[in-house]
Amino acid sequence: MTEANASGLILNGREREQKTMLKGLQYYWIYLKSHPDALAGTVIIIAFTLLAILAPVVAPYNPVTPTMEFRSPPSAKHWFGTDPTGLDIFSRVIYAARIDLLVGVTGTALCMVIGIPLGLFVGYYRGFASELIMRIADLLQAFPPFVLAMALVAVAGPNLRNVILVIGFLNSPVFLRLVRSEVLTFRERPVMEAARCVGNRDYRIVRHYLFPNTIEAAMVQASVNVGWAILLTAGLSFIGAGIPVPTPEWGSMVGIGAPMMITGEWWAAFFPGIAIAMCVLSFAAVGEAIRMLVNPERRP
Repeated sequence: MTEANASGLILNGREREQKTMLKGLQYYWIYLKSHPDALAGTVIIIAFTLLAILAPVVAPYNPVTPTMEFRSPPSAKHWFGTDPTGLDIFSRVIYAARIDLLVGVTGTALCMVIGIPLGLFVGYYRGFASELIMRIADLLQAFPPFVLAMALVAVAGPNLRNVILVIGFLNSPVFLRLVRSEVLTFRERPVMEAARCVGNRDYRIVRHYLFPNTIEAAMVQASVNVGWAILLTAGLSFIGAGIPVPTPEWGSMVGIGAPMMITGEWWAAFFPGIAIAMCVLSFAAVGEAIRMLVNPERRP
């Protein structure tokens, strides 16, 4: 094969990938137009992402520098009010999106990096190694996730990196089991026998046959898992075992504002709580749209 022919094949492959991506986006838009919940979830996720990126421009105050007003209710000067230390809640809610979205997305990506390859391995191969991996996964899932996360973060130290690592470690068995169940079903189909008959090695079979045909469930779970990771991070920070104060994080902000609700000062806990709920529900709504996008049979 000449160099020109090879270059042509590479360009054609890239063009096919671009066309496939454009078609996927078109199908996603068609789905959104007929499903208001997924459309609202997508808009909210995009809005929070833009706020996180543009936080220094959008936020009117420094999120860790106190103002001269303490426990101030929502007003034109402080849209979401201030907390007991005089910090502007609106600015902190915006900056907190950086932390929570980073933890949710990065933690979920780590879950997939760990869980998907292990799921492919234990689903395709049988033997002692596969059984050992499954028993370890059973052991991890036998403990309440929040309690185990709290213990691991307490041992490793409450900081951003350790929270991400704990989330990736704890939820990887979910992806392992999802991919394994898909592999166990797909590996018995005639196409797998045909793939072996033409001389494909195990690595090629796993990469080119099993992985593309079993990834759908993991992709859908990923969207839901981002919301779960945000919720877990907020819970850990609420009890002081997650992102340390004064770093802006929605869960720690709810923890600071919760005692204020007893005296009727609701705003310090209300607005970060609403941000958590909106993010978690939005990622859950987008999950069904992703299911349609990765499964051609469900596309309109």
